[in-house]
Amino acid sequence: MPSGPSPFVTPGPKLQPQKFVDPRITAKGETRARVPLHALNTLWFNTGSLCNLACANCFMESSPTNDALLYLTYDEVRSYLDEVTTGDFATGEIGFTGGEPFMNPDIIPMLTDALDRGFDVLVLTNGMRPMRKLEAALLELRAAHGDRLTLRVSLDHYDKAVHEAERGERSFDPAMDGLVWLSRNGFRIAVAGRHLASESDADAREGYRRLFEDKGIAIDTGNPGELVLFPEMDETIDVPEITTACWQILGKSPKDVMCATSRMVVKRKGEDEARVAACTLLPYDREFDMGGTLNEARRSVALNHPHCAKFCVLGGASCSA
Repeated sequence: MPSGPSPFVTPGPKLQPQKFVDPRITAKGETRARVPLHALNTLWFNTGSLCNLACANCFMESSPTNDALLYLTYDEVRSYLDEVTTGDFATGEIGFTGGEPFMNPDIIPMLTDALDRGFDVLVLTNGMRPMRKLEAALLELRAAHGDRLTLRVSLDHYDKAVHEAERGERSFDPAMDGLVWLSRNGFRIAVAGRHLASESDADAREGYRRLFEDKGIAIDTGNPGELVLFPEMDETIDVPEITTACWQILGKSPKDVMCATSRMVVKRKGEDEARVAACTLLPYDREFDMGGTLNEARRSVALNHPHCAKFCVLGGASCSA
C-alpha cells in the first residue's frame, strides 16, 4: 500500500458543486456537448475491479478487496464478441482492463477467443505476479497470433521512488521484471505512464528512454502509442464544462473523444447481467450505462463528468491503442 498521497495529484481549486449536474446544460446554462458513436472501433471488457495493488489515486478504485465490478465470465465475453462479429460494428480491437485482468480465472479463454476471431487484442496489466503465473499460456498466444496481442504495462514513473509512492513498496522491480520478460520473449508491448506536474512531456519520455535502454526493453519512448503518458484524473478538482461551442474554440471534433469510438462491458455487483458503459473511465456511474447490448449502446453520450473534460477533451487522451 502507498504510504501517503499520490505524487501525481496537483492541488487546485475544488470542483464547483453546480457543475456536471444536468446532462443537457452546463452550470452557465449553455448546451452541453454530446458525442455520437461514430464507429465502435474498440470494445473493452472490464474483467473485474479486483487487483493485486491498491494505488494511491486509482480512478477505478481497484484493490485486493474491491469487488464492486465482478469478474466477467468467458460466456459473457463470448456473447458480446458474437454480437460484434455478426453486427455492423466494424470493430477491430478488443481491450481487456480491470482491476488486474490476469486475476480473472477466465482471462486466457477470453483472449484466445478474441484472437481466434481475428481481432487485435490489447491487455492493460501491471505486469506483476498474476501475469507471470500465466507465462506458458501467454507464450502460446504469442506463438499463435504474434503482434495482434499487445500487453500495455502500467509503470507510473521511471523513477522507482515516485512509482512506489503511487503503487506501494516493492511494486517497481516486479513490474520491470515483467516488462523485461515480455520484451525478451518478443511480445508486442507498450507502457502506460505519467509525468509529474514539474516535468515536461519531453523530459518524462527521456527519463523512460534511459530506463528502458538500461534494461534492454524494446520500447520507442518517442512513439505515443508505445509510451502512453496519461493526464492526471482527479474529479474533485475544478475543470471547465464542455459545451457545443468548445469544439470550434478548441479546434477539436466529437470524433476525437474516446466515447465516439469505444464502449466497455462491465458487470456491477448486485446486477444480474453484464452491461455496456459509455467509457472505460466511468464504469460505476449509472448515468453512463448505455444498456445491455451493443445495439442499445449506439446512442450519444453527454459529456457530463470531469473526466470527460480533463482526460478526453482537454487532455486528448484515449485508452485504446
